[in-house]
Amino acid sequence: MADPTKDHEIVSWYPLDDDVREELLTTAREAVLNWTTKDGWAVGVMHGYYWGKGSIWMTAASHRHRMSALRRDPRCSVVITSTGTHLGLGKTLTIKGRCIMHEDRETKDWFYHQLAWRPGADPEQAANFEKMLDSPLRVVMEIVPEKWITFDGAKMAKDTAGILTDEERGPMLSSDAERLPTEMAKRGID
Repeated sequence: MADPTKDHEIVSWYPLDDDVREELLTTAREAVLNWTTKDGWAVGVMHGYYWGKGSIWMTAASHRHRMSALRRDPRCSVVITSTGTHLGLGKTLTIKGRCIMHEDRETKDWFYHQLAWRPGADPEQAANFEKMLDSPLRVVMEIVPEKWITFDGAKMAKDTAGILTDEERGPMLSSDAERLPTEMAKRGID
């Protein structure tokens, strides 16, 4: 079995705690939105986002390739990192979810305001940004989470140092419990 003080074969047992996950979601300002093209390529672009009502909210113009791809297949993922926030380095989350497109006035008004008026926003800049967002081709995307994949590098550092408690460690994912021994056996590792 992998030894966390010597290698990093299993990182799934370092999940973000719920309060840290929520803080990352509300603190970070950009995320990578990933989707699949009709010819099977995985593609991702950076987006500003807002976390609210249990979903990730983003926007793009309706003619963008990602919009037709997400209409064809709404399965997507969103990746967020703590880099550049007060949380420091090493905290990440990936959301696997499905995209719902919104074009109604009520949703647009709510979302544009939320995205523009983040805590600490300059009032003049926020007002201008909110106005700019309201363009004729703009669509609001709601990514509804179906699965969370999180990682807390601080927990891994503590485990590497031999000081992570069992209460801090998350459960090993079944994929690690099942695939790791198989991969080790293929390579002749005990």
